[in-house]
Amino acid sequence: MTKTRRAMSVFRLPAASFLFMAGTALTMTIPAYGQDVSAAAASAAPAPAKPVEHVYVALATNAGTIVLDLDKTHAPLTVANFLKYVDSKRFDGATFYRAMHLDWGDAPNGLLQGGLQGVNVFPPVAHEPTSTTGISHKAGTISMARFAPGSATADFTIMLGDIPSLDAQPDSDNAESRAGFAAFGHVVSGMDVVRRIWDEPRSATKGEGVMKGQMLEPPVKIASVRRVPAPPPSTPSPEMPEAPGSPATP
Repeated sequence: MTKTRRAMSVFRLPAASFLFMAGTALTMTIPAYGQDVSAAAASAAPAPAKPVEHVYVALATNAGTIVLDLDKTHAPLTVANFLKYVDSKRFDGATFYRAMHLDWGDAPNGLLQGGLQGVNVFPPVAHEPTSTTGISHKAGTISMARFAPGSATADFTIMLGDIPSLDAQPDSDNAESRAGFAAFGHVVSGMDVVRRIWDEPRSATKGEGVMKGQMLEPPVKIASVRRVPAPPPSTPSPEMPEAPGSPATP
């Protein structure tokens, strides 16, 4: 059994960052006489975006069920790694064991961490940075916990709020910040369950280093994790008609 170690670090972003774009000369090409303009425009049109392949999984806990949408198109390696644990049922009996509460940003802010804590795991998965996948650490995002980049196995985090400091920062002088953490999907239902678990009591003494005081006491058991069908698309609720003679709402 591998002793539990810190598997997540938090990086703060600078107070502000700016993006500048140099001026670019604009040129126009006039089609030659007789050229099919519509054909030329069609050939210059960008290729359609590749459709995203979604995989849905449900995490059942005694606090409720959390349904995840995993982005297999943009984070194929990380999603495949996660699904290995799902399909082999190795997540059954795992726990949510850490609730990190941050005192900055919009409340609630922090993350909930769960997984196998290094026990009965497959080999690590290659690191897929957010600069490659385009999946940012927003509220509800699921991401891999790790030590060094490329060491992630079966521990993961769910964001309670936006934590952009966990995204890859390619221009940073810090190697950890350059790599960031590997986000690979988001919660589609059950954020109230995530919040409920995150609000559970924490031990004042358990945990090492930055994790001290963040360990749930007791941990919340994950009963099962299974693939599930895509949830039905949400439909907007119909507007209530105004009562006759009622004033219009501004």
